[in-house]
Amino acid sequence: MSGPEHIRIADYDYPLPDGRIAKFPLERRDDAKLLVYKHGEITSSVFRDVCNYLPHDALMVMNNTRVIQARIHFRKATGALIEVFLLEPAEPADYERMFEAKGTCSWACLVGNLKKWREGTLCRQEDSTKGRVTLRATRGETRGTSQIVAFDWDNAELNWADVLEIAGELPIPPYLNRAAEEADKTTYQTVYSKIKGSVAAPTAGLHFTPETLAAVDRHGIHREEITLHVGAGTFRPVKSEEIAGHEMHTEYIAVHRETVGSLLRYGAKAIAVGTTTVRTLESLYYIGLKLHANPDLKEEELAVGQWVPYETESALSAQEALQSLLAYMDNNGLDVLHTSTQIIIVPGYKYKIVNALITNFHQPKSTLLLLVSAFIGDDWRRVYRFALDNDYRFLSYGDACLLIP
Repeated sequence: MSGPEHIRIADYDYPLPDGRIAKFPLERRDDAKLLVYKHGEITSSVFRDVCNYLPHDALMVMNNTRVIQARIHFRKATGALIEVFLLEPAEPADYERMFEAKGTCSWACLVGNLKKWREGTLCRQEDSTKGRVTLRATRGETRGTSQIVAFDWDNAELNWADVLEIAGELPIPPYLNRAAEEADKTTYQTVYSKIKGSVAAPTAGLHFTPETLAAVDRHGIHREEITLHVGAGTFRPVKSEEIAGHEMHTEYIAVHRETVGSLLRYGAKAIAVGTTTVRTLESLYYIGLKLHANPDLKEEELAVGQWVPYETESALSAQEALQSLLAYMDNNGLDVLHTSTQIIIVPGYKYKIVNALITNFHQPKSTLLLLVSAFIGDDWRRVYRFALDNDYRFLSYGDACLLIP
């Protein structure tokens, strides 16, 4: 590894007054402001007009993950409130099978007020249209910073997805400093969300409406979807002075064979909607690189580590890497590639696939801001200064920017 480990996170700070953080979304999603950075020039627009700044006959890729109601509260007989926050499936480990599970399942969780739950089973009862359900939680082993929690419920009509709809709460970002409201169940999902599994929304996509998507289609832009289930680590601040001390969270990704084919048809270039899409697309290059060197790898060996891009030097083009990936999927009869990525994108990274990015305005000293800086260099400072000077709204429910280096 050379280069990125000594990046100082303090160099990626900027003043963000609390009043500039959007606590609630706009009534209409595509009324959001749009800052356009194109070849160094900055202009201001509105999101519904985003197509005016995009090329014709291009490929746009979006993350179709859906946020689950991952926060569950239990009240002990003593009165202590225990919060169980779902991180990732333990048993069944597969997301699709997990949400179909009936009767029992287990998750790796963060537990709030853990010291008050040393032993015993937590319990809560809820009424639903499918009858009453009693949900129980039993604490298991510690795994890193999380706890394995086993859940069981007594209503045979309900699968785990049903249980979460009844007993769970939507985990809106902590920096909103407010409780989740009923409206968040709609506004904190993209209109194209489909695949359940995230504990945070891919927020760049929140600006799209059915009308905006129709305009994208009319503009001659082909749309594809990938899945990256956003983990709670997306909100974890960088606490180390240098980026080498920060461990990225691992996130599950799924990419269809058709999407890889589309990427190849469009010259291995794409407009990415959101940083999660960026991380998925750029990870595909390094997966293809592995397969180019060793096409006999097993699917579970394809996960992309945090520092892989900085430990790997290759003249292999993005198209060659994607061709290797496509051949692997064909040879193994895979319609969908299931793997994970821990990739960190920081200044010095050379983008392989993404050539335009639609994103929000990110927190100071965050890995997402480092990703933006890797894309447009030190001009991120001009972009954020323009946004602050022109009353843009920041973070998850805030305004958007279109970045074209």
